[in-house]
Amino acid sequence: MISVGKIKQYSNVLERPLSKGKQEVSLSAFAFLFSELVQYNQTQVDNITELERRLEDAGYAVGARILELLCHREKGNRRETRLLGILSFVHSTVWKVLFGKVADSLEKGTEHEDEYMISEKELLVNRFISIPKDMGAFNCGAFVAGIVRGVLENAGFPAVVTAHFVPVEGQHRPRTTILIKFAEEVLRREATLS
Repeated sequence: MISVGKIKQYSNVLERPLSKGKQEVSLSAFAFLFSELVQYNQTQVDNITELERRLEDAGYAVGARILELLCHREKGNRRETRLLGILSFVHSTVWKVLFGKVADSLEKGTEHEDEYMISEKELLVNRFISIPKDMGAFNCGAFVAGIVRGVLENAGFPAVVTAHFVPVEGQHRPRTTILIKFAEEVLRREATLS
């Protein structure tokens, strides 16, 4: 590290502190990059299911990195060990870092004990995407589902995470719901901790 007066200059990128830095990305830049990601992956696959899987895989890598970064910045390198704690972390902290606000709702499934849902009226990744009729129910929310799966699995909460459109009466666009179905081992561990 080289010091000149009060301003510190670092000779190596690795010596720089992990400060928060600028936290916002231009919405138009994100929309452009995300549409390019979708278009590129669309040329590499034959069906919608495979396209959604590839978007989810891309999101998984982002989720793993977000977890590391936020645990370091926000929690002093501590991670959540309880189910409701990690869901609250995803619903509030992760969502706020990614989308600038807390998710609209976090709900427990009524039919199954191992299901939770994060709902968003207008998910950012679906806002600027127009889906051709031949692609049917393609949902770019698969990318966000991948981010959520990346955060959960790397925190020790394996789950199957999927994105679904849910029609809302009186609205043109459907609501996006991220469905989280936890593995049996997570529920057993949670029962043991209770």
